[in-house]
Amino acid sequence: MLELAAELLERVRARTPFVAATVTDVAGSAPRQPGSSLVVDAGGAVLGNVSGGCVDAAVHEACQEMLAGDRRPRTVRFGYTDADALGVGLTCGGTIELLLRHHDPGAEPHLGQAFTDAAQDRPVAVATIVRGPDAHLGRAIVVRPDRPHEGTLGDERLDRVAAAHATAALHAGRTGTVELGVADSHCREPMALLVESNAPAPRMLVFGAIDHAAALARLGTFLGYRVTVCDARATFATPDRFPHADEVVVDWPHRYLESQRLDGRTVVCVLTHDPKFDVPLLTAALRLPVAYVGAMGSRRTHQERLARLRAAGLTDHELGRLHSPIGLDLGARTPQETALSIAAEIVAHRHGGTGAPLRTGALPIHRPGVRWRAPFPAVRSQDDRLSSRA
Repeated sequence: MLELAAELLERVRARTPFVAATVTDVAGSAPRQPGSSLVVDAGGAVLGNVSGGCVDAAVHEACQEMLAGDRRPRTVRFGYTDADALGVGLTCGGTIELLLRHHDPGAEPHLGQAFTDAAQDRPVAVATIVRGPDAHLGRAIVVRPDRPHEGTLGDERLDRVAAAHATAALHAGRTGTVELGVADSHCREPMALLVESNAPAPRMLVFGAIDHAAALARLGTFLGYRVTVCDARATFATPDRFPHADEVVVDWPHRYLESQRLDGRTVVCVLTHDPKFDVPLLTAALRLPVAYVGAMGSRRTHQERLARLRAAGLTDHELGRLHSPIGLDLGARTPQETALSIAAEIVAHRHGGTGAPLRTGALPIHRPGVRWRAPFPAVRSQDDRLSSRA
């Protein structure tokens, strides 16, 4: 629901009841991931979607029925194997499970405040029971950094476990399901939580104030990154040259990188291909727990760079994290085309894509959503799951 926070906040302020149908689980090829919602309010307005169109009409009807009748939370499932697959099933071949939940804004102030936080881009996470005993279904708690959680799932110990998982998801900027089993000693019956997190935008650090950086900054912003362009040369590193960057910094690249607090979603793109900048910068970057480090240059430049980095003390394991020459093979010529190849590699690396044409592959088009499996506190990332299935 947090993806619709601004619109839902309007309903909360107007005291308008609504029903939210939220994707809690996907299997096979499905167009939307956990956390995606379709909302129908008491006035008949519709927000969002859960399938890109193929089952939205049926979900809309179910939401209307809940508004008019039984308001108890319940789950529904749609898939290609349904008898009416061509009517309301997922014709893309996957299955989705949804939680339908009636929201009375006046009765849930903690959720209303969560919508306010998300709408203002403040970090907040909501953990909701989406599978388990009927008496607990739909209960939710709200988690924020360095503050006690709000709301309850009906059990103090379960609240603590859910709050810990939600805190981990918020720190990683991830939304997904958490499965809790009886053997884990965290609940009396098997349960699943949907943890929705709203975190600040991930960062893209682009080093080198060149035309390729301007094109990449534009694409990075389009993909939802907070983009910084950094260069030691004040003549070239000016806001006018990089209108799509969130900030332009004049500093030595390695010094700027070492001054930043970065997380596991950060991508670092080194476009300088100048040893006096590249070697100290990449030495620092490849030792940080960031998501992606790429460097521009020819294959000859890459080999010379590897030799310098080894001389600087980097191990083979650390060098194995380097994407160089940066980008996918698209036959790019212009700065814009090169930026596209870099952005494509970043997306593929983030989601476990191969970069191969879809018409020649056998893997699902839509990768599975994030799923975390207890025992607590282990949290498996999407990249971990994809690697384990390879």
